[in-house]
Amino acid sequence: VITNLLSAIPYFGVDIVQWVWGGFSVSGATLNRFFSLHFLLPFILAFLAIVHLVYLHVDGSNNPIGLNSSMDCVSFHTFYTSKDLFGFFFLFFLFFFIVFFLPNFLGDAENFIQANS
Repeated sequence: VITNLLSAIPYFGVDIVQWVWGGFSVSGATLNRFFSLHFLLPFILAFLAIVHLVYLHVDGSNNPIGLNSSMDCVSFHTFYTSKDLFGFFFLFFLFFFIVFFLPNFLGDAENFIQANS
């Protein structure tokens, strides 16, 4: 569906869609290509996030001028830790409640339609 949106581009859209699909219609090669892309993309994003964090926390990256800022420091570690723990336990409790007490709450009604066999 998303690749069909490319066909809305004037003059070149249909050619781009056929290039992305690998032909006139979706076939096994196209499905394999998209499966590989959707499988690898989370790992690539996680790697880029780690690289970003590594370069973000390089020594001196938050103080490019080199001024002594230790006298202005306030320890927020306990506040952030308690806030994060509260959020984690609240989200965990919410998931626990949905999974054990309302298992069909997020389900689709069409999953319960019987097949025509």
